[in-house]
Amino acid sequence: MPTIGVAIAIPEPWASELQDYRASLGDPTAARIPTHITLIPPADLDESALEAVEDHLSSVAGSIQPFDIHMRGTGTFRPVSPVVFVTVAKGISGCEQLAGAVRRGPLEVDLHYPYHPHVTIAHHLDDAALDRAFAELAGFECRFTAEEFSLYVHDETAGWQPTRDFGLG
Repeated sequence: MPTIGVAIAIPEPWASELQDYRASLGDPTAARIPTHITLIPPADLDESALEAVEDHLSSVAGSIQPFDIHMRGTGTFRPVSPVVFVTVAKGISGCEQLAGAVRRGPLEVDLHYPYHPHVTIAHHLDDAALDRAFAELAGFECRFTAEEFSLYVHDETAGWQPTRDFGLG
């Protein structure tokens, strides 16, 4: 039973910049997690449902137009969760609309927390590393147009691997 995720990939050069930064903090999972905005968190999927999931994602992609994303500054989920992230300053409603549409039909899942689009830069590290990430990337900023999202499958060795892209519009 594969574990899947659905996300908006952050384009270069920012994807590598943020992934390299995450690795520099000592996060052992950084190399196996592409830089992304999650639309659906990891979920186990019966392999026989994969075709229906891909059909669903194609339908969702066709129903939503590309939208602009502006990421700026840092935020944190502490003390609830030991996470520091880059915030989505513009494009929140586009991410919410897309995530809501993705999480219907064969991908209907209950979320443990309310949906909050962001890009994780530090996770499950000590407080000093989390504080450092929060301060050092406070000035981070980038802008891009979300034109697609991807279906990822988790591989125990290689980590999260994109398996199919879905163009918006």
